Amino acid sequence: MQVERETLLSTKGLSGGYGRVPIVHGIDLDIAENEVVGVLGHNGMGKTTLLKILMGFLPASSGQVRYDQNDITRLPPNERSQMGLGYVPQGRGIFPQLSVHDNLRFAWHDRGTGSEHDVIESVLTDFPRLSRLLDREGGDLSGGEQQLLSLARCLMGDPDFLLLDEPTEGIQPNIVREIGDIIIRLNQKKGLTILLVEQKLPFARRVAQQFCILDRGRDVATDSMENLSEEIVNRFLTV
Repeated sequence: MQVERETLLSTKGLSGGYGRVPIVHGIDLDIAENEVVGVLGHNGMGKTTLLKILMGFLPASSGQVRYDQNDITRLPPNERSQMGLGYVPQGRGIFPQLSVHDNLRFAWHDRGTGSEHDVIESVLTDFPRLSRLLDREGGDLSGGEQQLLSLARCLMGDPDFLLLDEPTEGIQPNIVREIGDIIIRLNQKKGLTILLVEQKLPFARRVAQQFCILDRGRDVATDSMENLSEEIVNRFLTV
């Protein structure tokens, strides 16, 4: 019997973009607790813009965003973060001149979840590769290692909902597999809800249960991969 789960984040008629340039149009999306949802579509279809609006880095021109039953449509990013949203942007955004350890320390805040040392130790249990690189400067890491660091640093804030923007872009295959393992573990073992923007369809199918397909900034289909028609997949997800 399928367990009914509460909706954690939802959007209704959500639109927005850059200044007067509209990018996403009327997005309706419901993401349940403990769910991994993949946002798919060709380049330039509004996937990254959608995440930036959800995190508050871009304003919504219309519509609504609700998180944990609260209207957060007009809240700034720092208040959304304090409510439990975490964001790993495209391009990683680590501090290249700081060590791996100091990158993690920078993201710690005393919110009653443990000391700085304890939180770092807890996060690193899911990142054994980083445990061996703590004294290495961020800029000396490979692209895949930097992506792992960016994800680990976000987890230092103990989010309940994670927004991930193309975590496999330009990453070597062995670390792509490792990132997938981490996402699955965070979802299944720690109950983290994840919204994932991804270009690699096999990777997305491995880690996500539901999918939202964007085309020209509009959600053209939202369902499990098994229920998406072959026509939809061929039209919007294949090159």
